[in-house]
Amino acid sequence: MTQLSQTLALNPSQLCPQLDPQLITNALKKQEQLPAFIGQDRARTALEFAIGMDMPGYNLYVMGEPALGRFTLVQEILQHAASEKATPDEWCYLSNFDDERVPNTLRLLPGEGRQLVKKLEALIDELLDTFPAAFDNPGYQRKKKAIHRAFDQRYEQAIERVEKKALEKQVVLYEENGAVSFSPIIDGKPLDDQEFSKLTEEQRQYFYGLVSELETILNEQLLELPQWKRELSESLRTLRKETIEQAIKPMLKQLEHDYSAELGVLKYLRDMRSHLVQAVLELLPDESDGEKNEEPVSREIFIEEFVPNVLVHYETMSGAPIIFEANPSYGNLFGRVEYNSAGGSLFTNYRMIRPGALHKANGGYLILDADRLLSQPAVWDTLKLALKAGEVAIDTLSEHAVTNSTIITPKAIPLNVKVVLLGSRDLYYLVQDFDEEFNELFRVLADFEHYLPFNSQTLSDMTLQIQLQMQEMHFSHLTECGLQQLLLFSFRQAEHQRKLSARFADVLELVREACYFARQEHATELTAVHVKQALAGKQYRTGRISEGFLEDIQEGQILIDTDGLAIGKINGLTVLEIGDTAFGTPARISATVFAGASGVVDIEREVELGKAIHSKGVLLLTGYLGAKYARQFPLTLSANIAMEQSYGHIDGDSAALAEVCALISAITDLPIKQNLAVTGSINQHGQVQAIGGVNEKIEGFFRLCHSRGLTGEQGVVIPASNHINLVLQDDVVAAVAAGQFHIYTVRNVDEALELLMGQVAGERNARGQYPKKSINGKALARLAEIAELVNGGSEA
Repeated sequence: MTQLSQTLALNPSQLCPQLDPQLITNALKKQEQLPAFIGQDRARTALEFAIGMDMPGYNLYVMGEPALGRFTLVQEILQHAASEKATPDEWCYLSNFDDERVPNTLRLLPGEGRQLVKKLEALIDELLDTFPAAFDNPGYQRKKKAIHRAFDQRYEQAIERVEKKALEKQVVLYEENGAVSFSPIIDGKPLDDQEFSKLTEEQRQYFYGLVSELETILNEQLLELPQWKRELSESLRTLRKETIEQAIKPMLKQLEHDYSAELGVLKYLRDMRSHLVQAVLELLPDESDGEKNEEPVSREIFIEEFVPNVLVHYETMSGAPIIFEANPSYGNLFGRVEYNSAGGSLFTNYRMIRPGALHKANGGYLILDADRLLSQPAVWDTLKLALKAGEVAIDTLSEHAVTNSTIITPKAIPLNVKVVLLGSRDLYYLVQDFDEEFNELFRVLADFEHYLPFNSQTLSDMTLQIQLQMQEMHFSHLTECGLQQLLLFSFRQAEHQRKLSARFADVLELVREACYFARQEHATELTAVHVKQALAGKQYRTGRISEGFLEDIQEGQILIDTDGLAIGKINGLTVLEIGDTAFGTPARISATVFAGASGVVDIEREVELGKAIHSKGVLLLTGYLGAKYARQFPLTLSANIAMEQSYGHIDGDSAALAEVCALISAITDLPIKQNLAVTGSINQHGQVQAIGGVNEKIEGFFRLCHSRGLTGEQGVVIPASNHINLVLQDDVVAAVAAGQFHIYTVRNVDEALELLMGQVAGERNARGQYPKKSINGKALARLAEIAELVNGGSEA
């Protein structure tokens, strides 16, 4: 058995990647190349293809987990593509003078929006400077006085005719403050009220009759006075309007000349002319009082009425826009209309339209988080409609559907945008299954790898990025041992001796933390010691739970043996993932066998603690037993398998090898070495298959053995196919090198049984029999005995 152990045991050089020192030295040499994104050639090709396909439907889904550099690579490629594209046109909303509830749109060349706004604001300022001062013009005042004089003449002529009639009847006419009164004349002298009261009743009645007759004549003469006043007001209004038109005409003429080639702007200016005249007519007084208290208010009113609302301003030759919308809510994506309140009512206009991310990215690229986007079905459906229709519209009805509000419906704007969704692998396939339009709109997939090939180019690029990160932390020198330790961290994340993890952001995070420890020591260079301090610091900060498990085992709260022999008991290896912490810990697996026909019962499954993959492993175990031993008789037994002192859900099939070994031990009554722990999955033919978390599992059992004292007999048994996944910590490698700890690899169940029980497993001969003293021979005999006891005993 010693020879078998030596054959299956791994030597220290096989426990972690072996790095060529020359590669490390070359990577650290002064590099002249520019920083480049590391790896992901497949994703880069997809990105470049999607950007180059300037056709509808070729939007992009970037698939991969966070920290793989998705956003960085997308931005890098988009920035290069955007710099070569023309700057998109600007869009603005204008007042619709025919129907203010439906604002018009206007397309402008890049940079013209800001210029148009400035020119119209200057026009308004010029208007406010011109009016009402223009009404003080002598020509205007002369015409105004002439109109008033004509009115006064008609009025005075009417009064004169009445006065003449009154004098003929010995009555005098008085006019004071627009009020007309009559007084009788006696002896050539008008009477006052006191004198009139002294007249006889007959005289008073006579004069009453005369006054009544004169008032009738007065009313007849002034019958058309309201009409005269209306004509006066109309004449004055016409005069003001003509004056305003004459003053505005040269102002607008210059603007029309400036935009003679822009038909949209020219049409707006011509439509605006009459409304601008009307606004001046109604809002500005026709007399200048020398004060400008009302000017700010008037200016704001004019701006709200006539100045365009440019949604997005661009500078000429700035390239296409790249917009990342972190929170793709409905308003943030499609724009919204803001409202003000007055008197309990809501009101708005075209100036209160606010752009969304689609407006800002129009003519360029829009990056969205797929998980956030698809969590809002209304937003996703509206985005699909916008992409299919090629236009973006702002839906205001759903936002303020109340009776006492002003509702406007802005016209849709043509949309030409390339959408990039960043999302997970699971989400991509889920949306594909449930949304038939998804593939029609997002035809290109950029799949980010989890691993990077380890070669000189990758190493060179990684080293350059690490050095740039160190420069930001004010460290200039990285030692060879420091770089090697950082590479081992990346290998360990990838769980592969020939591949690096694509989660390079984690490497940079480790660099920053290592720089912290180097600064604490006032070091000028970053070494492996500092990297190990950073790793140990993180382990200490997050290691309370793993240390708690180890303490429970040491105190006997959790029963785990690391020496001796036991029948039907074996040490399995598990990985616990809690938050962002993953650690390995051993778990005792026990099996019992007795006469019966209930088969192999998975206690975890029976109590609903075992999940699907774990239950699948136990069922495969039954298939293996039947194929291995029960070819000549029915497989009849009752057996229970349990993972002891486990009170949570269990998933994964990595305990299958340990379970079958414990079961065979219980069948044969052969004890298992407790100084070995086992992990591995099996198939129905007894071949041992690779599992995940192999490094954490090995280190978890090593920590327990180390805390109890290494005996030189302890070790772990892992699948042979997991050899390439080993990136173990230095203390484990050192213990293996010293012969104090062992790591064995097995290809099948028989090899594992021989290691664990110290006996030959035995091979089937031509007659289908195993050697009687072998493990398999004893198992076959015991199973045949149980089958006969259960099935054949009744026939006897």
